[in-house]
Amino acid sequence: MSQSPLRRGQPRYDWVFRNARIVDGTGAPSFIGDLAVTGEKIATLGKPGTIPPGAGENERDLAGMALAPGFIDSHTHDDRIVLDAPDMLPKISQGVTTVVVGNCGISLAPVTFADTPPPPPMNLLGGAEAYEFPTFAAYADAVARKRPAVNVAALIGHSALRIATMDDISRKATDGEIAQMGALLDEAMRNGAAGWSTGLFYPTNAAADADEVARLGRYVSAHGGVYATHMRDEFDNVLASIDEAVSTARNARTPLVISHHKCAGVHNWGRTQQTLPHIEAVANGHSVNVDVYPYAAGSTNLRADLITDTYPIMIAWSRPYPEMTGRYLIDIAAEWGLDLDETAARLQPAGAIYFQMDEADVRRVLSSPLSMIGSDGLPHDDHPHPRLWGTFPRVLGHYARDVGLFDLETAVHKMTGLTAKVFGLENRGTLTPGTYADLVAFRPDTIADRSTYEQPTLPSSGIEWVMVNGGMSFQAEQGVEGRHGRLIN
Repeated sequence: MSQSPLRRGQPRYDWVFRNARIVDGTGAPSFIGDLAVTGEKIATLGKPGTIPPGAGENERDLAGMALAPGFIDSHTHDDRIVLDAPDMLPKISQGVTTVVVGNCGISLAPVTFADTPPPPPMNLLGGAEAYEFPTFAAYADAVARKRPAVNVAALIGHSALRIATMDDISRKATDGEIAQMGALLDEAMRNGAAGWSTGLFYPTNAAADADEVARLGRYVSAHGGVYATHMRDEFDNVLASIDEAVSTARNARTPLVISHHKCAGVHNWGRTQQTLPHIEAVANGHSVNVDVYPYAAGSTNLRADLITDTYPIMIAWSRPYPEMTGRYLIDIAAEWGLDLDETAARLQPAGAIYFQMDEADVRRVLSSPLSMIGSDGLPHDDHPHPRLWGTFPRVLGHYARDVGLFDLETAVHKMTGLTAKVFGLENRGTLTPGTYADLVAFRPDTIADRSTYEQPTLPSSGIEWVMVNGGMSFQAEQGVEGRHGRLIN
């Protein structure tokens, strides 16, 4: 059936995209259709022919391409990079239009450091000069002034709160200190934070008990926020850590996100067959989700308790020995004639990539209906984990198309509609009239990650263009074209 011509008085749209494979973010079957954008929002969508010819100021034929909501990176440490490198090329080149910052108890606000360097893991976001925001409102203002290429949804880190209010973080907080942290949380939530996070695995956070966490969580619950946790243990005591996380979230009355769910350490490989049914069972009575990155290696500071010869360890950065970046710890140790522990101590301060997971476990977590996709990339590392540049195309190309772990619609849902729902990001994550026009066009037959452990900053292929809040922001041939992001919650 031929399209009827545009008549006088009919709406004109800023953009019209035709003949795309519409993957709407809900998990529903995709279909061939057209979509129109006016201003910052989606105006209409439907089958081919529903939008008259010439109805758009700008029109594109997307035959052979998929059109999806912009991807939401559910787990990032992009707090500072959105200010220092606001083009956000590692993320927007993957189709990411929103980053959730402040994970693992680590956030830029509300804490400052005078002359002392931030302790690990706070140093993953930069040195003392990076921490210039004593309140979340100050950070929100900086994001608004910088206008990054992607939207920012922010969590407040428990480690940041403890360092800002306590003279000794090696103990549980007192009632007075909990009240001080609660006031900072309340200020953050009132000024646009989406929730908070803990990193109970880390020394800056480990002394906090379940009571401290639950009491602070209630300040977030009062504003409808979410709680994300890097649990106390992802190794031998992973089941007990899940129970602690669920219990504190229930006591605080907050939805729970278990960060980068894994069963780490060779002797724990296969235990997702225990952990996932356990999480899914408790999720029947409380809102629980997990985020996951599509790799069998993690990355954080180089830590003495993670040094082992049972899995490879690659150096991501070393301040005294930057020339060792990108090399394996075991090779450096052999070259220096030292054991692994002595070698790691000499490299400090440093970061590392740990090949500590089993591929079968990764696939089980990816397949869980509770899992969202998050990169957990560390943008300040000299030799970052490839997840910083490749996470989302790897899910779509490798795991959905090539491996067949799930269909394209499910993959997109895990990085759009599900994530927006979990973090309470209103009018994001689906292709629906009235929602914000965060869009990505990609080629499902060719999309692929190109970043590797040896060459981690290679951009992915198959992403054609990205739109943020109705503004064309990235095109494959031209790169970043505009910065249209903002703080959202």
